[in-house]
Amino acid sequence: MTQLTIWADDDPGTVLTRTRDAAEITDTLGALGVRFSRWPLVDLPAEPTSDEVIKAYQTHVDEVSTREGYHFVDAVTMVPADTDEWRATAATARAKFLAEHTHDDDEDRFFARGSGIFYLHIAGKVHAVLCEAGDLLSVPADTTHWFDMGTHPEYVSIRFFHDDDGWIATFLDNSIAHHFPTYDEITAQP
Repeated sequence: MTQLTIWADDDPGTVLTRTRDAAEITDTLGALGVRFSRWPLVDLPAEPTSDEVIKAYQTHVDEVSTREGYHFVDAVTMVPADTDEWRATAATARAKFLAEHTHDDDEDRFFARGSGIFYLHIAGKVHAVLCEAGDLLSVPADTTHWFDMGTHPEYVSIRFFHDDDGWIATFLDNSIAHHFPTYDEITAQP
């Protein structure tokens, strides 16, 4: 279930807010300029291609693309395999997003399957948004954040971009990301 956890950015040991209430999550994030909504889920093949995912959600993809002016959409699939190659690929993919960074573009993600956590560092607080299947999150351009897919990532995600260059990040020199609970730690909590 979707969850929002908030800490002061200088006190990762003290949870200020933890909620699974969709309305509260939407309102809290909306006050920060972050859009959050939910789409109904559609059945997908076990290992869908990007085209299959986009086609399954075409009506919603077209609506978001038109409303927000996106020109490039793709889908990423992480399906675990019990091989050393997959474990290395997953570790490399996870490490790429674990440090604080910003983008010149909004970062819109829809989770068609699985989950991941976006950590938003805004106004002296860290907002960890555990996105699960059905969640659409839009992180505004220039918002400091990081993403954790966990040590055993499993998700299908649609990504939206304003240009064909796709995902381009500017990493901060002094990231606080390593001070906060990880995806694995947060999802292990009751």
